Amino acid sequence: MIGDDQVKKVLLVEDTLSLAHVYMGYLREAGFEVTHVETAAAAQKQASQFEFDGYVIDLGLPDMDGAELIWGLHDTVANPAFIVVTADASISRAVQAVRNGAHDYLVKPIAQTRLIETLGQAIDAAKAKSVQASANKFVGVKADEAEIALEKAGFIGQSAVMQNVYRAVNQVARSKAGVFITGESGTGKEVCAEAIHQLSPRASKPFVALNCGAIPRDLLESEIFGHLRGSFTGAIADREGAALQADGGTLFLDEICELDLALQTKLLRFLQTGIVQRIGSAKSEKVDVRIVCATNKDPLQEVQQGCFREDLYYRLHVIPVHMPSLRERGEDILRLADHFLAMYGAEESRNFDGFDIAASQAIAGYSWPGNVRELQNVIRQIVVLHEGGEVRADMLPPPLALPVSGSSCRGIDEFVPASIEQSNLSDAANRQNFSGFFGQELWRIEQAAINRAIFACGGSVPKAAKILGVSPSTIYRKRESWLEPGAQTA
Repeated sequence: MIGDDQVKKVLLVEDTLSLAHVYMGYLREAGFEVTHVETAAAAQKQASQFEFDGYVIDLGLPDMDGAELIWGLHDTVANPAFIVVTADASISRAVQAVRNGAHDYLVKPIAQTRLIETLGQAIDAAKAKSVQASANKFVGVKADEAEIALEKAGFIGQSAVMQNVYRAVNQVARSKAGVFITGESGTGKEVCAEAIHQLSPRASKPFVALNCGAIPRDLLESEIFGHLRGSFTGAIADREGAALQADGGTLFLDEICELDLALQTKLLRFLQTGIVQRIGSAKSEKVDVRIVCATNKDPLQEVQQGCFREDLYYRLHVIPVHMPSLRERGEDILRLADHFLAMYGAEESRNFDGFDIAASQAIAGYSWPGNVRELQNVIRQIVVLHEGGEVRADMLPPPLALPVSGSSCRGIDEFVPASIEQSNLSDAANRQNFSGFFGQELWRIEQAAINRAIFACGGSVPKAAKILGVSPSTIYRKRESWLEPGAQTA
């Protein structure tokens, strides 16, 4: 299995169920996440809706030749890592599939090691090609072209605070110094880190991102530095860590303040020496890696509270870059909304004509506690739930569709619905207030109540939690789940 800190997703297209079960067993044992379909039509639908790292395609499909399927998919999928499976009698068709863009072909019967190695090579080759293509876009970038280059990397915006980010990224990209990115969740810290990498001399080398807050603490050292087989329970194979994978390139450590103190000590030693020692190994390996890290906390406050080593802080905090919250970016909010509306509309094959005045005012006036990630989620919901045309205010999901109240908690009863027992639905006013929630899923009503409570309490989650009768941790957990596209919570 190729070394990576993320599970690779594979689409298996095989109409013979017995073989499909064998291949799925091989792939899952090697750590792949597998989706199986039996026809080319089903494969095209899956590829249009989801991203896969690799594709294993049988040539003899009932509705289309596998080579034709590859030809149709090659220009539409993000990572065209195709391998085809064929019988001896179909070698000529397999060669045609390679000409159509397949990385390689395998002749039945297929050994497990051969399948895993070939698929891994195909995924690595597709990734290398994508990295090189991205690097080529940034060759010869001049200082006054930095904004254009950064927009290609994912930045959209003309606000003054974003102009400061553009200048900072352009200045630090060509340096070898470490970069420390701060900002709230959802502001685009990883996009900023990748832009720094793509504008740097290391652009042709790997960019490896690791979220230190999403990995169990007892596995984090292995994820960063790697391990040898048998070095601990569950270590069934040798593994390169993120530091070795990023050799020559950039290692992005997100949520760096989540590292425990013992691992901070080992990271500091790595930064000082550039030497990696895998868990269970006596061998040291030298690597050349640029470290870019990020956090949504105040790192200096973490130092003062004893949660983050002071010497590590000063080692990492060489060049600070701050990502502004969405509410600080003024008209960029509507620019981003237009951008996402066009992007998701194209994905769903639906034509939208922008936002009407009321919808624009609601979007621009909302506080966006989840920042750009929350805006993306809202616009995606609009696109999925409506057929097109101009986006009206009544098409906005809660809490944007609800009237804005004051900035204190005193008016919170204006938008938090009363219980059914307390409501007299025979009263016309109550019927009108409650009707806004009919047709809404329960989690959306809950989201509306929580977000409006936070807004009414001046952004204070603890105050809102007290009013709503729940713990602050419950609100934080629910808000985090809402930031993921399609996420729901009861």
